[in-house]
Amino acid sequence: MLKIEDLHKSFGGVRAVNRCSLKVKQGSITGLIGPNGAGKTTLFNLITGFYRPDRGAIWFLRDRIDGLPPHRVARRAIARTFQIPRELKEMTVLENMMLIPPAQKGEKVWNSFFRPAQVRRQEREIMEEALRVLEFVELIRLRNEYAQSLSSGQKKLLELARTLMSDPKMILLDEPGAGVNPTLMKKLIRNIQELRQQGKTFFLIEHDMDLIMNLCDRVIVMDKGRHLADGSPSDIKKDERVLEAYLGGK
Repeated sequence: MLKIEDLHKSFGGVRAVNRCSLKVKQGSITGLIGPNGAGKTTLFNLITGFYRPDRGAIWFLRDRIDGLPPHRVARRAIARTFQIPRELKEMTVLENMMLIPPAQKGEKVWNSFFRPAQVRRQEREIMEEALRVLEFVELIRLRNEYAQSLSSGQKKLLELARTLMSDPKMILLDEPGAGVNPTLMKKLIRNIQELRQQGKTFFLIEHDMDLIMNLCDRVIVMDKGRHLADGSPSDIKKDERVLEAYLGGK
């Protein structure tokens, strides 16, 4: 579903991503791990158009997407979350959800005057979908709360819920477990597994090895900007190159 070929990205004299090539299979939950500074988040930023690569290619469903701006990548049905949630703090949880769907008729002022019935009908449909998704992630009781009042774990669930409002084919998660308590973590894991059963593909960065090993079908390892290894979770745990990267061989 996603193919990266010989990708490079430097910042000054620092090579954040260096000759990186990898693949993510459709319908999988694929983990991306590596020491701090390995280039994982930079790779996500390259995939989603926040950075332009210096060299190399990114293919998604046979279309080349490297160099496209973020909004055009999003239209290809790729969604992402961030390590630090980016909720709209002074809007309610429901309002955060309803802003996501593209091409809303109410965005054009003249539609409010000349097509008010269409605007209202679409708003009702979007609200119904937002409530359905909030029910799915178990945030429905918080729909009228301001997003800034949510806990860290609830904000991670809201981030996931917001991605679903764009009906993505692939979801990139940047450290979904960071700052999440065990109870909400179980909900997050259950949501990801159920969404995979519905046909979604996940590519996630995570430092929690228990989460990676129990959730992912396949694990890709980066070190110093390069693809170091990939395989099943059990194979990765025994790979000497991975132990060297993390523990200096000890």
